[in-house]
Amino acid sequence: MSLINTAIKPFKSTAYHNGKFVPVSDADLKGKWSVVVFYPADFTFVCPTELGDLADNYAEFKKLGVEIYSVSTDTHFTHKAWHDTSDTIKKIEYPMVGDPTGAITRNFEVMIEEEGLALRGTFVINPEGIIKLCEIHDNGIGRDAKELLRKVQAAQYVASHPGEVCPAKWTPGQATLAPSLDLVGKI
Repeated sequence: MSLINTAIKPFKSTAYHNGKFVPVSDADLKGKWSVVVFYPADFTFVCPTELGDLADNYAEFKKLGVEIYSVSTDTHFTHKAWHDTSDTIKKIEYPMVGDPTGAITRNFEVMIEEEGLALRGTFVINPEGIIKLCEIHDNGIGRDAKELLRKVQAAQYVASHPGEVCPAKWTPGQATLAPSLDLVGKI
């Protein structure tokens, strides 16, 4: 069963955010658009390239009213240590959520049980706490923050324009579609 259009499950954890340890729960993801990005582990290889890419594009997400949460099965202490020692991770201004029990990772169905690590899972969650986008990658395949930003823009557009959908490669300002019988076989 897909997680699309399902409500996020309750969770509580601790994040490293702006030099502090802060509580984070499912309630924090409600009332605004959120992106939750799971990755396997701190101090690894592909993970810092992705998290750095998100950090470089964070201001664009914030302009859209979106908060990013990165999550791994590491602790919030490990996130702080990585933040303190890596120039790439130092750029991060979004919450880095620790999930040492794997509860959040299991809630989003991205846990690799035999390894205790997460797959590369990306989730876009609307202000009501409903998952609108879910992508899960093999851990050898990195993600692109600009493509994620485009998908968030499309999700927000569709949410605010009932009856319209965004075609492939849609970007803000481009034409959308209004599905109807008249379009069948004409696209």
